[in-house]
Amino acid sequence: MTELHVRHPASAPTAAGAMGRALAGGLIMAVALGVGNGLGPVLADITGAGGLAARLIAAAIVTVMAVPFVLRLSHPRTVGFGSPGASLRAFLTGVGVTAAGAVLVLGAGTAMGLLVWQQPDLGTLFGFLVTNAAVAFLLEALPEETTLRGYTWTSLRGRFGPAPAVLGTTAVFMLVPGASTLVTAGTARLAGDDPGHIGIAPEGQHPVDYLILLAIFSLTLIAARAALGHAPLWAAIGTHLTVLTVNRIMLQGADRDTGVTVEQTSGDAVLLVPLYLVVVAIAFLACRRVTRRHTPGEM
Repeated sequence: MTELHVRHPASAPTAAGAMGRALAGGLIMAVALGVGNGLGPVLADITGAGGLAARLIAAAIVTVMAVPFVLRLSHPRTVGFGSPGASLRAFLTGVGVTAAGAVLVLGAGTAMGLLVWQQPDLGTLFGFLVTNAAVAFLLEALPEETTLRGYTWTSLRGRFGPAPAVLGTTAVFMLVPGASTLVTAGTARLAGDDPGHIGIAPEGQHPVDYLILLAIFSLTLIAARAALGHAPLWAAIGTHLTVLTVNRIMLQGADRDTGVTVEQTSGDAVLLVPLYLVVVAIAFLACRRVTRRHTPGEM
């Protein structure tokens, strides 16, 4: 007699299990970022790498540690990846919507006199865009979105639903920078290097202001992640990369050699950053209303 094997659907994760997976996503990112930032400069010194090459070493460490780890824990499509064509469309959507929102708000700020743009050096600007994209993609955009808006988000949403997932993913995201500095310090110390700054915000930035901006950024990235039905994580990756690029040009143009100098004529000019993030989030929510009728199971 032939034995029949009936496959039963996997049971839903427990609340504790879902929260554990969500925190694991944040832990993976914090460890990867900390090791990359702590070990990258040491390896650069050993290999004699400098400039872009040194930055790429640290960035590559982060991606190589974080992304494969998550993809061993969950299927690529589960966390939000998709086919090459859908991925490219989603990525370009993220870039386009974010860039349009930034141009709209920063253009209005310029018209109001809050920002004054000096004559750009187009060659230097192009070089910055290329090098910044390569480093930011590997160091931040790809690994952070895979671990957080990918693994953490889907773990929480599958058990608790959209609203708790938004809050939980944002909370985990806000813990990552501070936790990563502890890992960076430990890694650097073990490698015989300076442990550097430890804190919940980058050195020189007000912690409360930084965390508020981080929360708004998280909500914008989640809105991007939820906007599309196919390869949605790539929309968040495109958004993340574009925000980093815009902010570095506007806020750190001279320090990062972007080829663009932007003068802020008022302290209120810094509010243009969270404002354009909110505009981008609203645009993605509108996009979701258009697309969800075609993919009713997505969020």
